[in-house]
This record gives sequence, C-alpha cells and structure tokens, in this order.
Amino acid sequence: MSTAGDRITQLLDEFRHSRDVMVAELSKVIIGQRDVIELILASIFTRGHVLLVGVPGLAKTLLVSSIARILDVSFKRIQFTPDLMPSDITGTNVLEEPESGRRSFRFVAGPIFANILLADEINRTPPKTQAALLQAMQEREVTVGQETLHLPEPFFVIATQNPIEQEGTYPLPEAQLDRFMFDIRVGYPTLDEEKKILLATTKGDSPELKKVLSGKAIVNLQKLVTSVPVSEYTVDYVTRLVRATRPSDDLAPQFVKELVDYGAGPRAGQNLILAGKAMAAMDGRFSVSLDDIRKVAVPVLRHRVSTNFQAQAEGQTTESLIKRLVSEVKEPEPPKYDRPGRNA
Repeated sequence: MSTAGDRITQLLDEFRHSRDVMVAELSKVIIGQRDVIELILASIFTRGHVLLVGVPGLAKTLLVSSIARILDVSFKRIQFTPDLMPSDITGTNVLEEPESGRRSFRFVAGPIFANILLADEINRTPPKTQAALLQAMQEREVTVGQETLHLPEPFFVIATQNPIEQEGTYPLPEAQLDRFMFDIRVGYPTLDEEKKILLATTKGDSPELKKVLSGKAIVNLQKLVTSVPVSEYTVDYVTRLVRATRPSDDLAPQFVKELVDYGAGPRAGQNLILAGKAMAAMDGRFSVSLDDIRKVAVPVLRHRVSTNFQAQAEGQTTESLIKRLVSEVKEPEPPKYDRPGRNA
C-alpha cells in the first residue's frame, strides 16, 4: 500500500511531466523565452495574473494565444483602445420585448467571462475602463447593475504593454499593478533564436498544438501547488525581503532609504511564497527553497517598488535595486532544535 508521501511524489512527477509537455508544445510556436513561459505557467498554477511588457513584435500576443490553445479552456482577447467602455468588457443589460409584450432586461455577458482573458495594450484605455478589471482580478466576480456574477474557474488576466510608446496612454494605477502577480519583461531574442524565428515564420506552416490540460485539471493542480509546505525559515526570509523595500522600515538598507519612494505591500510577500511554491512543484519538489524565492523576486517586486528622482539621476532602475537588495538581505538564523532527552 502506497503511503501519503508516495502519492504526493507521484502527483508532483505527473505535474512536472505536464509542465514539460506544455513547454514542448509551446516551443513549436515560440522560440526562446523559456523564463517568460515558466513564469506565466507559475502564475496559472497559483491563480495569478501577469503583465507582459515588451516592444512590439516579440510574440507576446502569440505566446498568450498559444497557451490558450494547449489548454482546454475558453479564451478571449480584448484590444484596449481609448474609446473602449467598461460595458465592452463586462457586458451589459439589454431591453427585450418578447411576443408576450412584456419587456424585460437580459444580461449579455462580455468577453471577461472566459478562463483566459488577454488584455492587449491595457494602458491604451482610460482609467475608467481599466478599473473594470479590478473586481474581476481580485474577487473573480463582476457586478453589473444590482447583480454580482461569478467568473468561471480557472480565471486569469494576461495583459500586455508597450514600454516605449507612451504618448496617448494611461499608466496603470498602483492599486491595479499590485493585482498582477508578475511584471514580466519580454526581451529581444538571441542571435541563434532570431535566425530560427526567421526560418520558422517565413515557411507559411502553422504547427498544430495539442491540448494538454483541462480547466478541471488546472484547478486540481492549483490545489496541489498551494499545498506545498513553506517553512517558517522561508517565510521569515520573505518577510525580511519585502520589508527591506520600504524606506521607512528599520530593515531597509541605506540605499533603499535614499533611492526608493515607496516599497512593496503584504501582497508582494504572498505572491513571493506562492510563486516559490509553483517553482518548487514544477521542479518536482515538495518544499520551497530560498533560491525559489530569489528566482521570482524581480518579477514579483518590480512593479511594487517605486524609485525616486535621485535613483533615476544615478541611472538606477527598480530591477537593479531589487537585485542588489536580494544580494544584501541576509538569510535568517536557522532554527535550533534540542536533541530528544537533552537536559535544559
């Protein structure tokens, strides 16, 4: 009879295999971007949302649509524009007059009622429309009129943004940025990757992608990931790291006090732990290490820490400060345990 530990090991092996199959399927369409893919999968397995930031032509939209193709879930794409209205996202009530002659309102659901929602160029729409996503991203429900409707499970928002062209755009407010688990920067491909991209995309072939996971399987894997234990030692480190980003905190080093306007809130710590669980589970491990936390520190903290004018004048970026912070924040003292039978 297998033990509970054997069962967990088997589940983690199956999870890692599913991850490998998903990456292999995506590699048929997406060349390179392995770190970006891994972070998006980590967010999916922890019910998180992702902000993809990169210049045009780096296959951000193709990546998201390809992920939707290998998952047996519903997918909707919204092109955000200045004239987009909140009801274009959430849906609206329409007045109907059936044959009986008695008028009534019927709710017509918007594209937000999908498992994966791609918010393309999210910063091109005014704050009024951006705010239509706030309730959906946090409570996973939408209020229209006097009725509150639940969104399908699983539900993810993957938004894209162009970091160069800022004319006629509306920067996301901090409250909405904080709802994104990761701020992922999509960079240029390497020389070899770009050659492969040019060869693959000019043949006219469209590779077929097979479905890997259903919506129910994703929900079950989310439960598996959240069940990965985290030691008090790791939680202590995460707490120290997050508090060190705040200039007013005693744990903040001097360079943070001088170069940072405001630091990360408690949601950053929650996301660091969840992302660490996802990294451990995708690697087939049932424990979170400090290296897992360090691996996700930049994409989790990047949009939650604001640098001041002095940092900009010195050429310091949020990313460089976070990397420096990760290298300087000391690990907590490991817990000491008395040996059984040892006298006090």
